[in-house]
Amino acid sequence: MLHRCAALLVVVLLGLLGAAPAALAAPASPAAPDQTACPQVNQPGPPVDASEAPRPGGAAPAPLPVPAEPVGGEQMGTCDVAVPSGAPAPPEVGVQSYVVADLDTGAVLAAKVPHARLRPASLLKTLTGLLVARQVPMDQVLTGTQDDANQEGTRVGIGPGGQYTVRQLFDAMLMASGNDAAHALAVRLTGSVPATVDLMNRTAAQIGALDTRAATPSGLDGPGQSSSAYDLASIFRLGMQEPAFAQAVGTRQIQFPGFGPTPPFAVDNDNKIFRYPGALGGKTGFTDDARHTYIGAQERGGRRLVVVLMHGEQRPVPMVEQGLALLDYGYALPRDASVGQLTERGPGNVAASSDASSTTTVDTPDSPATGDTSWGTWLALGGVVVLGLVVVVARYRHRV
Repeated sequence: MLHRCAALLVVVLLGLLGAAPAALAAPASPAAPDQTACPQVNQPGPPVDASEAPRPGGAAPAPLPVPAEPVGGEQMGTCDVAVPSGAPAPPEVGVQSYVVADLDTGAVLAAKVPHARLRPASLLKTLTGLLVARQVPMDQVLTGTQDDANQEGTRVGIGPGGQYTVRQLFDAMLMASGNDAAHALAVRLTGSVPATVDLMNRTAAQIGALDTRAATPSGLDGPGQSSSAYDLASIFRLGMQEPAFAQAVGTRQIQFPGFGPTPPFAVDNDNKIFRYPGALGGKTGFTDDARHTYIGAQERGGRRLVVVLMHGEQRPVPMVEQGLALLDYGYALPRDASVGQLTERGPGNVAASSDASSTTTVDTPDSPATGDTSWGTWLALGGVVVLGLVVVVARYRHRV
């Protein structure tokens, strides 16, 4: 009799454990927006030139996977404009996507299609800069190369044989968007441009910037390259936690070394936000495919906000003024207003190898959002059920 009772209890126990995942799962959350319905949520639109053509024999990479739930909260999956409940509509601006966020709390105050995957242009230098600020000594001296000087697009003026501190190159990259400076720093960071691009992509994935894939360290367009206003706001926020980064984007002018017969010369910050009070800096960008992109940060009344604009034009309203209109809107909202949260994972677990020829990843964190129940929880549940079984059997034996 006792054996039959115990067997029956074991069967019941196994049935309960088998049904436990369904019976004990957390209540289903409301269905997240269908991000795949948003314009360009999978990848940017077709290029207007050949800048993204793969190398001969190569193929364009497949689009990055779209998370089942929007990173940063449900409202970050909107295909339209997201504002706090009861807030007025934000000003109309002529960009495809934007984010206004608090640099200190990470709260997103307003957004328009924040996860739209668009071309970042030179805003991608903020990711390069974040890694350099964390990993390369600013007082180290580098020698300019012909490869640096030959970089396409905006160049600050590195010359072969010129001597530059990392600090000077770093400032020139973030202030004046020097692609030559970005190239020199990328080679210093890991030993080669491809290795730095790989490091950038692994870092983006680990900090939860899942719309971001780098093809170049400078932001020049390349196969499969994309980012989003949400990701770039998150990356910029992490960068502003690094003193070297915050100093660079907030510097208005530096003296840059000459080379050969070329004397030193002044390099100015190309962000027009410094015309306005409270400017903290930011980043500008442009390619024919990306059009104009913009980051601007400002402090007012003890609040530090950032705005990221993607795929816009300078006319009829300059990008900086469009950004300031959205910053005005953000400052008018209550301090606790929010429609989402910037990713907060830092890239401290990503490091360049000591031989500067490869990269190493250590202590990779979990994915930004997981729904798995931990084994610890199930072990604890099993312990409770087994204890209950022992008590029931003991009581039965006492009765018989």
